[in-house]
Amino acid sequence: MSQPLEDLPEPDRREGAPHPRETAQLFGQETAEAQFLAAEASGRRHHAWLISGPEGIGKATLAWRIARYLIAAPAQEAGLFGDGPAPANSLDVAPDHPVARRIAALSEPGLFLLRRPWDPDRKRLRQDITVDAARGLQKFFGLSAAEGGHRVVIVDAADELNTNAANALLKLIEEPPSRATLLLVCHQPSALLPTIRSRCRLLRCAPLAPDALARALAQAGAELPEDPATAARLATLSGGSAGLAWDLLMQDGLDLDRAVGALFASLPGHDRRAALKLADRLGPVAKAPERRLFYRLVAQEIATLARTGARASTLENDGENAPNWHQTLAPGPGAARHWAEIHQSLGARLAHAEAVNLDPHSVILDMVRRIDEVAARAGRP
Repeated sequence: MSQPLEDLPEPDRREGAPHPRETAQLFGQETAEAQFLAAEASGRRHHAWLISGPEGIGKATLAWRIARYLIAAPAQEAGLFGDGPAPANSLDVAPDHPVARRIAALSEPGLFLLRRPWDPDRKRLRQDITVDAARGLQKFFGLSAAEGGHRVVIVDAADELNTNAANALLKLIEEPPSRATLLLVCHQPSALLPTIRSRCRLLRCAPLAPDALARALAQAGAELPEDPATAARLATLSGGSAGLAWDLLMQDGLDLDRAVGALFASLPGHDRRAALKLADRLGPVAKAPERRLFYRLVAQEIATLARTGARASTLENDGENAPNWHQTLAPGPGAARHWAEIHQSLGARLAHAEAVNLDPHSVILDMVRRIDEVAARAGRP
């Protein structure tokens, strides 16, 4: 018996958080919303939008807001003498609107969601968006043509399209059906086919300011730190990403951050007992989300050390609140090169380890050893 559709995991939902289609308000992206509405007001609706920016800042929420607006609202094309409908000043659609209800239930016939599909044989989500999933667009436009109204496609995320799926989507973008808009959520536009990028209108989203970040997390139901210093550290670590901030809160990320700080403070000549404790804590299969978050925090710290070393030659520093070890481990441009090199090589090594299911316990110990070796080289005069 196949697994019920409603029980399948959604690749575009963070565990425990509301799905972007269920999110009532979007914070911090007023500029992007205004740019889209200005384009609508011009009377020349573009058929493909590339919604770009760092992961977790509200791009998907914006895409769903646009989708509701386009399907629910009347067309904004101007009349012969410019006497068309008055331009809208908001993407808001009432939650009890029939279109909003159908979209929330994924039952709106004018909407197609293209995302990583479920693999029923392996009982897991596929690693990319397949060409078979992309071919579903042909059926969608064939069936919805008779329905009338506007049709919207959300691709989340376009970064996950495999080559064949990307080419299938490109053909649709090059020859768009009538009354159709494609919304491509994308974290790294440089990874897309240049021909896709060139045919989409760019809608850039920005990292969230601390107040917008706090409101977005509160809306999602997160319990925010009461201590101002802890809240400030959360904002710094997340880089303005509500998605990453959610992961930090849900996966004990602030404690992991302290563990990362203790690790780097001990370099060179790390505490092997502490490293073993970390490996024991994060090695179990069930700890995969926390482990990936730990890897990300380590990568962030290495990148910070690379920047610290590069700025040393211009007499810049990280400020009064910078940890003591920054100047010790990254005293100049030579150290910056060491840290930049391991940032690149370690990222590829960890991705490979996850892909082929290497023993996480051994991977963590090897990672600490390699970082310690670089610290010893980087800190030498």
